[in-house]
Amino acid sequence: MNSSSTSEALPVVSGSATTLDPFSIVIFGASGDLTARKLIPALYHLCKDGQMPADFRIVGFARREKTDESWRQELRADLAKFSRTKPVDDKVWSVFSKNIFYCVGDMTDAAAYQRLEQKLSGFQKPALRENLLFYLATQPSQFGVVAEQLHLAKLLQKGTNNVGMGRIIVEKPFGHDLASAETLNQELTRFANEQQVFRIDHYLGKETVQNILMFRFSNSIFEQLWNRNSVDHVQLTVSEKLGVGDRGGYYEEAGAIRDMVQNHMLQVLSLIAMEPPVSLEAESVRNEKVKLLKSIRALSPADVARQVVRGQYFAGSVDGQVRPGYRQEPKVNLNSNVETFVALKLFIDNWRWSGVPFYLRTGKNLPMSASEVRIQFRPTPNVLFAAQCGNQLDANGLTLRLQPNEGISLHFNGKVPGMSLGVRPVRMHFSYDAEFGAYTPEAYERLLLEAISGDATLFIRRDEVETAWQIVDSIRSAWDGKPLTNREFYAAGTWGPIAAEDLLAQSGHEWHEPHLINP
Repeated sequence: MNSSSTSEALPVVSGSATTLDPFSIVIFGASGDLTARKLIPALYHLCKDGQMPADFRIVGFARREKTDESWRQELRADLAKFSRTKPVDDKVWSVFSKNIFYCVGDMTDAAAYQRLEQKLSGFQKPALRENLLFYLATQPSQFGVVAEQLHLAKLLQKGTNNVGMGRIIVEKPFGHDLASAETLNQELTRFANEQQVFRIDHYLGKETVQNILMFRFSNSIFEQLWNRNSVDHVQLTVSEKLGVGDRGGYYEEAGAIRDMVQNHMLQVLSLIAMEPPVSLEAESVRNEKVKLLKSIRALSPADVARQVVRGQYFAGSVDGQVRPGYRQEPKVNLNSNVETFVALKLFIDNWRWSGVPFYLRTGKNLPMSASEVRIQFRPTPNVLFAAQCGNQLDANGLTLRLQPNEGISLHFNGKVPGMSLGVRPVRMHFSYDAEFGAYTPEAYERLLLEAISGDATLFIRRDEVETAWQIVDSIRSAWDGKPLTNREFYAAGTWGPIAAEDLLAQSGHEWHEPHLINP
């Protein structure tokens, strides 16, 4: 067998497909952007790909006056714009749209929930009336109100032995600090068990993020190196090429640490660093993630000063395009100290990772948009090649590129052909597109499918949310009342403030800048 045919000949080992029971999903906030851009396209593609059961119902709930037919027409027009496959398949749409209905109502109006209950009761099959999902595409302040009204209408019941009727799916942001997250959790679990609450972080629906566990725990050669004995440090970068734009009002409340670190980045960190779960069942995986988050060393105000850097962009250019400073963006305070960049140095106090620094950074208006994890291995003793290379011999590195150009690269040293002993870093690269083709489902397709089947593995548990907020709150409290310094500003189009470079230089490290990887 030659190497060019290897990928075609290798067998695909698949898990057994889940057979879904008939279900009904009610989308609260059905007139909103999330429904048009993400939820309906995701459900349409699940139907198109044969992933949906033969019987299902989609019910939109919102205040605007619409009929079933007028809402279907709106969604068809939106699907033409936002579907990941174009054009929309009219045959699939014809079958799919017959299952779409609309219920007019205000989220605080008990009578509207009675109308919703009557609509659901009108569906013929018992499973369509009993297997219910409620997607809260609303403001977090409305979560508790909706849950209570659903309970009063007998559509959401908190059962015993962790079994109840109905499941609730909620979007981030889940609170804006620990206290508000705890309040939201208390409101939801008044009327539902924790097992009935599905907190979405769309990052966990990405194929490349899911592949982290597969890569770690199905490849023994790497898992044996995945510890303090072999790893020098770890870098996690989520860079964004865009500025804040018209989201200034939201960003003034959130900042980079709430917008990215508290959810996406700590979730990826937990998958990278967690211990092997005893099984792939939801609670086993989530138990290990929580244990990892709880092992992150607490940060005192003095630690924050040493180990956390914030930054804010001023006017500059990205790819030759002039960008305004953050304080000149719409709906932003002219004297704002909100961070558009944050870099952290974290330590995990457990047996596997003791003493290994984990560097996290994220920011707006950086040179490129990329998400990747860099595992930097310990350097070899500088003995054999010192005369030829001095101190320039690169340490081995493993890069997991989450987006774009999704793939995995192993960096090692190779001899340059020739009579002299020249050394150059080279890489072995696995590309998702080259190996599996360009098709990857949208994150919401996978997440909705998992919620429909009742699998909570890719959703965030209550104690995960609260532990992540504890970490972020300790940082934010240390920043209170402290204005940004000159070393914390950076020009749009650069890789962040100079203080971020200093953060790694203290330990003799430097940031690895993402590069476009061609398969």
